Amino acid sequence: MTTDESYRSVKSAGRALDVLEALAAPAGPRSPVELSRALGIPKSSLHAILRTLLDREWVAADPTGTRFSVGLRALEVGAAFLAGADAAALYDVTLDRLAGCSGETVQLYRLDRGSVVLLARRDSAHIVRPVCAVGRRLPAHATAAGKALLAARTDEEVDRLLQWPLAAATGRTVTTPEALRAELAAVRRRGWAEEWEECSPGLAAVAVAVPLREPAVDAISVAAPVDRLGPEARTRLAAVLREAALQARTARALLAPNR
Repeated sequence: MTTDESYRSVKSAGRALDVLEALAAPAGPRSPVELSRALGIPKSSLHAILRTLLDREWVAADPTGTRFSVGLRALEVGAAFLAGADAAALYDVTLDRLAGCSGETVQLYRLDRGSVVLLARRDSAHIVRPVCAVGRRLPAHATAAGKALLAARTDEEVDRLLQWPLAAATGRTVTTPEALRAELAAVRRRGWAEEWEECSPGLAAVAVAVPLREPAVDAISVAAPVDRLGPEARTRLAAVLREAALQARTARALLAPNR
């Protein structure tokens, strides 16, 4: 294999992953024209990639064959990751207990660069409740879980993780380095993080980092509409979450040393 052939192979794989990541975005099914424009992939190359992904069931087409979405194979691989995720397995009972005692939606997030990804969720029994799909990626600086995990790192480490200037998800999102550093300092002092309509209008949450690794990469949050998560409720739930995080220290021994 020559150097040029090797490069073409890697480039092709990268483009296939770009297509999958684009189709996994919340925008939903997309046409080849939309994908070509968004990703800068020539139409001829894109059609070849889509045919390959369709054949392997990584991508699915609608009945007209003109719009594409993520296929069953992607779901199978994602499920395999979740099945092997240490935190999701170790915290099944904890998530159930927190959902039962809080009556609200409980979520387990993992930090990935400047974002948090939802690993597991226990839904609230309330009709009006947060809706977030497992696998959803959210900006760390705009979420309680993300801020809990960023606060477990130094300001210098946070600067390396985030892309400045920060994007505003709502009018309440913290976007400047000074404001975020002040917020993270407050999280470190009290031991828990909160959000108030910073990621989604009408939604509030509290969260703590769970110490399965150092620094922590996972956080548990309790989320609810703002009218059900006032100051007293946030303080009460934060205490419950902190107790759950302390209990997690005993679970660390169940993880392999290098995982």
